[in-house]
Amino acid sequence: MKILLSNDDGVHAPGLTALYQRMSLRAEVVVVAPDRNRSGASNSLTLEHPLHLYSHENGHFSVDGTPTDCVHLALTGLLKEEPELVISGINAGANVADDVLYSGTVAAAMEGRFLGLPAIAVSLVCRDNRCNHFESAAIAVEQVLDRLQLHPLERETILNINVPDLPWDEIRGFRVTRLGRRHRSEPVVKMRDPRGKEVYWVGAAGKAEDGEEGTDFYAVEHGWISVTPIHTDLTRHTMLAGMEQWLQGTSKDALFQ
Repeated sequence: MKILLSNDDGVHAPGLTALYQRMSLRAEVVVVAPDRNRSGASNSLTLEHPLHLYSHENGHFSVDGTPTDCVHLALTGLLKEEPELVISGINAGANVADDVLYSGTVAAAMEGRFLGLPAIAVSLVCRDNRCNHFESAAIAVEQVLDRLQLHPLERETILNINVPDLPWDEIRGFRVTRLGRRHRSEPVVKMRDPRGKEVYWVGAAGKAEDGEEGTDFYAVEHGWISVTPIHTDLTRHTMLAGMEQWLQGTSKDALFQ
């Protein structure tokens, strides 16, 4: 089996190292990751300037671009033999609920899926910006791979995995979950730099608004590994018929039923 690993924390991130060490025991693994932290890059591609590829002594590659750039470059030009799977992570921090819309970790997996490969995004739900048990997340990925070899993913499906930052023997198991929902984020923080110029920091992510049982929030909070299937088709299918009537002017209330 051949696996492509990427992430958004950068090629030297401890989560990527832990995942590589575990995956390389069972598969041929190639790493193509950003040359620095690109968290929050979402699905952005670099189109206004060329990308540069760097090779490292350990055989890994880094790119001066986004996580999506890394996977795109790897699958459309760098690798002579296409891998069978794309794994993105292990992210240092949760990617639950609305996070998936901003996450470079999820975006790297999504690019693999767009290019026709099964894909997994995996994150360690650290507390107070301290991450201790990347190995637990690597073991979780290993167990998911065992299941995928027997039951492959459907096309256009990504698995978004969030693992509590606990020793493996303290984790309760796996839970299939849906995405929760956050409250709106905190306001931006206005400051002045040393030269007196106004600068702004994006505010912290909102707390859980929908974190009830069945959500990814609830699972990781109670010691379970959250596995959420994500579908890349963003169409709101339930609105199609009503939208058609609305556009034709036959039913002004069609969108609100």
